[in-house]
Amino acid sequence: ENNSSNDHFNNLPVNLSLSVVQVPTNMYNKDSAIVNGVYWSEALNKVFVDNFEKDPSLIWQYFGSAKGFFRQYPGIKWKPDEHGVIAFDCRNRKWYIQAATSPKNVVILVDVSGSMKGLRLTIARQTVSSILDTLGDDDFFNIIAYNEELHYVEKCLNGTLVQADVTNKDYFRLRLDKLFAKGIGMLDVALTEAFNLLTDFNQTGRGSECSQAIMLVTDGAVDTYDAVFAKYNWPDRKVRIFPYLIGRESAFADNLKWMACANKGYFTQISTLADVQENVMEYLHVLSRPKVIDQEHDTVWTEAYIDNTVSGQTPRPTLSHRPPKNRGILLGVVGTDVPVSELLKTIPKYKLGIHGYAFAITNNGYILTHPDLRPLVSSTSCHAHSPEPQQ
Repeated sequence: ENNSSNDHFNNLPVNLSLSVVQVPTNMYNKDSAIVNGVYWSEALNKVFVDNFEKDPSLIWQYFGSAKGFFRQYPGIKWKPDEHGVIAFDCRNRKWYIQAATSPKNVVILVDVSGSMKGLRLTIARQTVSSILDTLGDDDFFNIIAYNEELHYVEKCLNGTLVQADVTNKDYFRLRLDKLFAKGIGMLDVALTEAFNLLTDFNQTGRGSECSQAIMLVTDGAVDTYDAVFAKYNWPDRKVRIFPYLIGRESAFADNLKWMACANKGYFTQISTLADVQENVMEYLHVLSRPKVIDQEHDTVWTEAYIDNTVSGQTPRPTLSHRPPKNRGILLGVVGTDVPVSELLKTIPKYKLGIHGYAFAITNNGYILTHPDLRPLVSSTSCHAHSPEPQQ
């Protein structure tokens, strides 16, 4: 109702007086945290409307909540897919993750001892895949499976970390299918390797100087491994430990909780495949705390996205920054879309000369704009951005 087609917003019917809230189908939308968040974030509606009145060139404005809901202006009707599902979760999008956390070096340790057979290994693979979803081009990672021995998921990349770009992440996902469970889990050996790997990689000067983490995906730990942490991580605790306990049993939960608390991390237990995504997200809250406490309100530019509401499929970067903070907890990320065409207007063409041209690349070396760039877009491969599931 009150929606009218608007050529400024991709000829979609929009309501310029209201924002709209979307909650992923897999989340309970009556959850008190979501209901309260939707209520207090209504104040953003006036801000969005005022912004648009002051600057009519603005397009989509939005707020992605750490609780999982997404508020977008102007208001637009979200349509579920053919299964009745709206899968879009703003916290999985690069613009959210890049704004919420610092660049990070991450070593993922996966237990492939005999007790991980069957469903546990399936859940472990999905957990690792979800962790990869939360990494972006500013991050570096590697994955090591362990039982009595260490098994780098890609043997050619042992002893180093690689950039978490789409190609590398997809390649590692394929390798996860080759993991199988047998033998005994020697976690002390795996932790030692992970610490040495992070230390050595930092000395190359190639990775992230900001955050370091070890993600531990296992069905238990028989010890707290104080000696390893005392040697490599205390007292500075520069590396955070995030254990994910796979399975319903909690016999080893106390050991893993202690490891997380003693190393400035966070413990979660994952019993079913449905638990995976929400539990993996928890570590982002922890990694965002230092920025919140330091009152950093940085502006972050993400790389160009394809907005799948645009018939011409125009790439656009997204400008995201952090909203007000609350006791060390990130409330979420606010942002607006800026079409690449707007950036091109800033080029001083009179300085280029007859045969000169301007081009732009991102900090990670991707071409943002170039006169000879002809992006090929397929419906299956485009990086769609807000609003997600439109016609």
